[in-house]
Amino acid sequence: MATIVEATARILEDAGHHGFSTNAVARRAGVSIGSLYQYFPDKDALIGALVAREGDRLFEAAEAAASVPSGKDALERLIAAAVAHQFRRPGLARLLDFEEARLPFDASVRSLDDRFRRLLGELLAREDVRPQTDPQAAARDVLAIVKGMVNGAGAEGEQDTFGLTRRVRRAVFGYLETA
Repeated sequence: MATIVEATARILEDAGHHGFSTNAVARRAGVSIGSLYQYFPDKDALIGALVAREGDRLFEAAEAAASVPSGKDALERLIAAAVAHQFRRPGLARLLDFEEARLPFDASVRSLDDRFRRLLGELLAREDVRPQTDPQAAARDVLAIVKGMVNGAGAEGEQDTFGLTRRVRRAVFGYLETA
């Protein structure tokens, strides 16, 4: 299954939606179309699996970032991880940002934002982070700031990861200090 999902990613990166079909994915993955349909009933299911995979990879990086004791350091590392993820495969990231908004995904994909909000809530509760009046709203807002700025930079084709990381950091910490 992982081979099929990666074949989906490569076709989307190389040919975009114009070259994307279940037949093209099956050929690229080296499987029969029947085998592909055993796991994925249509193109949207392929994209959903790819969105879930990339979301899980980003969340793993965020959890690793959160493993440091300092809340501020963890937030900085989380921001850097989000920027790095966007720029690791920028063309794919841009396509998936669009697809996330377009497709009605299953509960596991939709739960990714919930997992991020919980993780951010834990980071915001750490001793070295200014206490927030409404921690749940703050976690939701921080997630929106990071996603909005990182996805927006990706949509514009920005390539300055250092500058973007600095701007997102400034926005997040500015928000947290004034909220």
